[in-house]
Amino acid sequence: MSGFDAADAALHVPQGTLVRSRVVDDVADPLDRALDQKLTGYAVLEPGSSLLLGDEAAGLLTFEDGIPVVAYCETTDEGGVDALAALAAPGPCSVDLYELSAEALDPVHQSPSFQVPPDAPARELAADPTLAERTRERAPEERQAEESASAVEAFLEDEERIAEIQEEARTEAKSRAAEWGLDDQLEVQ
Repeated sequence: MSGFDAADAALHVPQGTLVRSRVVDDVADPLDRALDQKLTGYAVLEPGSSLLLGDEAAGLLTFEDGIPVVAYCETTDEGGVDALAALAAPGPCSVDLYELSAEALDPVHQSPSFQVPPDAPARELAADPTLAERTRERAPEERQAEESASAVEAFLEDEERIAEIQEEARTEAKSRAAEWGLDDQLEVQ
């Protein structure tokens, strides 16, 4: 791969220097290596389905001093935590680690829609809470406070959507109560 280009050109990573290429059963291994070696660069990930079925699926995870910064999934064209969810797959995964200067990665790291909390890859891709904690502790102070909003947390923050669902539930309850002859029993607030 000669660098990594996302479909929407907001994410272009120049070609780095390959430092390690492996097929691994556990993505925690290359994440741990990147953290311990304070890798500044990126990893190209090809989940097991790509390897076994010959799909062209690939993803990208960038690092600064071993701390994950940006994630992108080429298959789904998603960035950030959504990309991690799309890349998380059981089975083997091909992981190529590349070194690349922080200056070359800076434009990519400035893309908020692609950024991930420091501990998210360890949790989402490797299901390794110990590695997640180590990564969060080693992250720069301004990034330690970042928290990964799960899909549930993000949903709960959407007050308008919650209100819509509550109204739909009230309407459904009224309908069912009328259908079952329980109109007098239903207390609607």
